[in-house]
Amino acid sequence: MTKERSELKSIGYEIFIGILSILSIVNLVLLYLVQDESLDTVLTVMNAIFSVIFLADFLYRILTAPSAGAYFFKHFGWADLLASVPVAQFKILRVFRLVRVYRLFREVGSGTIGRALIKDRAGSSLYVLLLMGILVLEFGSLSILRVEQNAPEANITTASDAIWYTIVTISTVGYGDQYPVTDAGRTIGAGIIVLGVGIFGTFTGYLANFFLSPKKKEQAPMASAADSRTATVDGLRLRLEASEAKLTEIRKLLAEPTQ
Repeated sequence: MTKERSELKSIGYEIFIGILSILSIVNLVLLYLVQDESLDTVLTVMNAIFSVIFLADFLYRILTAPSAGAYFFKHFGWADLLASVPVAQFKILRVFRLVRVYRLFREVGSGTIGRALIKDRAGSSLYVLLLMGILVLEFGSLSILRVEQNAPEANITTASDAIWYTIVTISTVGYGDQYPVTDAGRTIGAGIIVLGVGIFGTFTGYLANFFLSPKKKEQAPMASAADSRTATVDGLRLRLEASEAKLTEIRKLLAEPTQ
């Protein structure tokens, strides 16, 4: 593995960050093209979430890079840092994150990527869950706001109402202070509930498996110790058989009559 290749993280992680980068760039374009106060509020909240994720990504990369200087100057670390700053002019630098995903596909190939994702099913599932949660939060908020804000007797009338409703619904808490009053809104709410149950149920199972399942590193020494004991017993058995054979020969020699 070359040093340039080692700058990349796991395949699932790189694809996850790449998809978030694409979504954040699309949101940035929508902020400039669509002049809508409610849309601006939702996208601003989502971009704040992306900024936190990308800042954590930058810290993770620079702390685990074989060479922090090479990552920062040669592999667009400076662009990662500036792209995580909540300033609109710097967000376009997130396109450099897509360069890594392109380089990943070019170096290892789509077939290898598919096999790696299947092999690391637990990690891939975690990234899928995180991505689904982000997508449901954004598009669920936009959808519920679109169908509810102008409805008679609606109580979801602002972007903050929609975001709050989506968060408490996807987390399966459901305070009941915000609720849809239209058939379309209730349909969207039901979809958010189902997805929320699936996301949090699977995530809980992942955490339980992560903390409760025996670690391979812990099993390896046990297996090694067992193999060592087996080898020791086999060695002693062979030595004992050889000693018995020599003792038998000595007895035969002593039993032979002397001339």
